[in-house]
Amino acid sequence: MKNFAIIGAAGYIAPRHLKAIKDTGNNLVAALDKFDSVGIMDSYFPNADFFVEFERFDRHLEKLKYEKDMVLDYVSICTPNYLHDSHIRMALRRGADAICEKPLVLNPWNIDALAHIEKETGKRINNILQLRVHPSIIALKEKIEKGPKDKKYEVDLTYLTSRGHWYFTSWKGDVSKSGGIATNIGVHFYDMLGWIFGKVQENVVHVHTHDRAAGYLEFERARVRWFLSINYDLLPAAAREKGMTTYRSITVEGEEIEFSGGFGDLHTKSYEEILKGNGFGLDAARQSIEIVHEIRNAVPKGLAGEYHPLAE
Repeated sequence: MKNFAIIGAAGYIAPRHLKAIKDTGNNLVAALDKFDSVGIMDSYFPNADFFVEFERFDRHLEKLKYEKDMVLDYVSICTPNYLHDSHIRMALRRGADAICEKPLVLNPWNIDALAHIEKETGKRINNILQLRVHPSIIALKEKIEKGPKDKKYEVDLTYLTSRGHWYFTSWKGDVSKSGGIATNIGVHFYDMLGWIFGKVQENVVHVHTHDRAAGYLEFERARVRWFLSINYDLLPAAAREKGMTTYRSITVEGEEIEFSGGFGDLHTKSYEEILKGNGFGLDAARQSIEIVHEIRNAVPKGLAGEYHPLAE
């Protein structure tokens, strides 16, 4: 049984981490969040100590180490994107490995700096890249690997996940904190595309506003038109009629890849692999962070070239 702490226990994604820690047979000793709406912990670890101040949380972990000889094995990080870098560093300095939500960091040079602290502490940083453990995505990767080596596939990626007005008031609506829409909701899709189709060769942005982004990515083995949005009005009519608020679609050579289900257990699968020593580290995260950094800083070119139909 490994000992865990979690930072960001009141966040949207935290319950998936709490479930993964419990489902893998491990123990949560402490949790931190500036907000105290963490009743969800009763369903998983009611005896874990909870703090709303970082200083008391940090002191508690130190007391557990020196007074109870407790080894802290992992710190799970579910905080706003711009805080990941700092919280990863804290975990490693505490002698624990880090398990961090996507995006690992906001800028490529942050990865280089984290590599130094990994080397200094001997501890490991693991990034949650849950699509890499999704059965349908694994099957697609295997299919591409068995296909013609010189073929470039035509791919369309569409991801619409509606968000209310709260989104723009929260840290997610602040580009300096979230990295913008492509970073916040798209980074794991770009990671998945690079994992399957290789190194990126071209990165063009056609549209980039507060609630949508569209562009073209060319990888070694694929040409990808992509579109992301948090605007409910852009959902397909059929999806809205069914009461759906999220629509995901990936087509490869016109064939739909079904991966809408199976998301509930991906964090648990990710934790299982991390505990075996098979987590996704800094090198795995690098290309997707480079992609979103370029998208964030690119000047949109408008409707020219290979653009996604929804970009209109």
